[in-house]
Amino acid sequence: MFGEILVPTDGSEAAEKAAPYAARLASTFDATLHVMYVVDTEAISQTLGSEQVDRIETGQFGEMRELHEEAAGAIDRIREHTEAEGVTIDPVIEAGVPHEAIVRFAEEEDVDLVVMTSQGRQGVRRALLGSVTERVARTTTIPVLVVDADTEPTEGLAAAEEPA
Repeated sequence: MFGEILVPTDGSEAAEKAAPYAARLASTFDATLHVMYVVDTEAISQTLGSEQVDRIETGQFGEMRELHEEAAGAIDRIREHTEAEGVTIDPVIEAGVPHEAIVRFAEEEDVDLVVMTSQGRQGVRRALLGSVTERVARTTTIPVLVVDADTEPTEGLAAAEEPA
């Protein structure tokens, strides 16, 4: 049913809440688990300018190397959640507008399920831009499992294990 699963992360604690669900599903279905971090070029453009975005998109991080390290750290934190299930991950780091990069990757890699949390961006930024999860769900035909960031992972996983 699920051969390819994608769990995007922005490095936040909220995003990490999706990891146990994605790991359990990947373990159950013996699926490949892609963990994706998107360097948000839209946000960088607003703060540092479009020249920096051009350099990032072409892989010329230069002094922006810390962005790559931040992405790798976020992926490693997801990896900590997946090791308990014995699942290895396929780390993916891309630059772009997060929801667009997630949908593009999912479609190009024939992902069967995207697992994301319902929170990430907060306040005015969320009101103006909408949540990444919402945009992914609206712009793809791939199923999206939305995990409430306020739920403790063990609550939902324990309930899923109870016999019907």
